[in-house]
Amino acid sequence: MEPSGTLAGLDILVVEDDNDTRFFITTVLEMDGAKVIPVISADAARKVLSELQPDVLISDIGLPGEDGYTFIRKFRALKPKNGGRVPAIALTAYTDSEARIRALEGGFDTHVSKPIDPEELVEIVASLVACCNW
Repeated sequence: MEPSGTLAGLDILVVEDDNDTRFFITTVLEMDGAKVIPVISADAARKVLSELQPDVLISDIGLPGEDGYTFIRKFRALKPKNGGRVPAIALTAYTDSEARIRALEGGFDTHVSKPIDPEELVEIVASLVACCNW
């Protein structure tokens, strides 16, 4: 994969409890120029959000403790200046339409199934930022 650099300058918060998946996503996004803040739980993500408003949030649905659906609902309840409107991508092993609908209704802007193609991930992040950049 040739890095396109389309993600240069973006801060991306990745919430993923699986070490291999978190490393893979972080590597792919960093190779394309993004600054990635990888965390393993919703609690850790909240700590980051209290200090930094990322350009994009990528969160696994199947997190330990608080799942991604609960996390995004709480995240969306935040005021916009506290990050409540940051574009968010749901990352899940569940590929059926029910999971997709639940993610979108919960507050995610889009839904991506694992395993994810590196180029597709970069493309999804770039298009989400382009359409949600207000």
